Amino acid sequence: MHTYDGRGDAGYGAIGSLAAPVRRPDGRIARVIAQALGDARIVLNVGAGTGSYETAAHTITAVEPSPAKRARRPARLATAIDAVAEDLPFAQGHFDAAMALFSVHEWDDVEAGLREMRRVTRGPVAVLTCDPARVRDFWLYEYAPDVLEIEAGRYPSLDRLTTALGGATTIQSVPVPLDCTDGFNEAYYGRPEMLLNPAARQGCSAWSFIDDRARQDFDISLRRALGSGAWDEAFGHLRGRPVYDGSLVLLRATP
Repeated sequence: MHTYDGRGDAGYGAIGSLAAPVRRPDGRIARVIAQALGDARIVLNVGAGTGSYETAAHTITAVEPSPAKRARRPARLATAIDAVAEDLPFAQGHFDAAMALFSVHEWDDVEAGLREMRRVTRGPVAVLTCDPARVRDFWLYEYAPDVLEIEAGRYPSLDRLTTALGGATTIQSVPVPLDCTDGFNEAYYGRPEMLLNPAARQGCSAWSFIDDRARQDFDISLRRALGSGAWDEAFGHLRGRPVYDGSLVLLRATP
């Protein structure tokens, strides 16, 4: 059993070579993000990472404190600024809109980071994250409970995020398509065999917090369940479900 205290984050420099091929932006999720940003032109991306979901439709300013992630940004994207969410080096109301995608769970102080995003943004602030109250509802909990316990412990509650954002905030469930190209855990809801691939698992950083023995136990138990038909008996209906309404949500806050 791995104990995780919620501080720090995965060694992205080490897992980056594996994560890159399986964390590709999904067009359907991209449309949800674009709708949240509306007609904004100048957009801030906080915790921008390698630039997933940044498009030419916006003039992007990217903020990313990790040198490993900044180094992996494609040359076609703007160079990311070395800064943290809690201390953004921009004037009040500088941006039309701002977004934080799969990143708030990595911040040292979520409330301070979201207040800073609100300060520098005159329009909508969009946050793509997971609802920790629903993370454990995924079938993976049957086979790798430590991984989902870690995920549930890392993601801030939606109430906490809503309070920090202030203004008028809506919460939208984001359906995950069956052939989702963005390789977080729930992207494989109907393709369990994919999670037997270590590269696919490493696309989700929670796997890096468990030890080799736990990963081996998961591999053995899932292989056994797939081979015996036990997985399909319990969860096989997911193989044909076009979308999965899981823990993925988008918060949109306006002043």
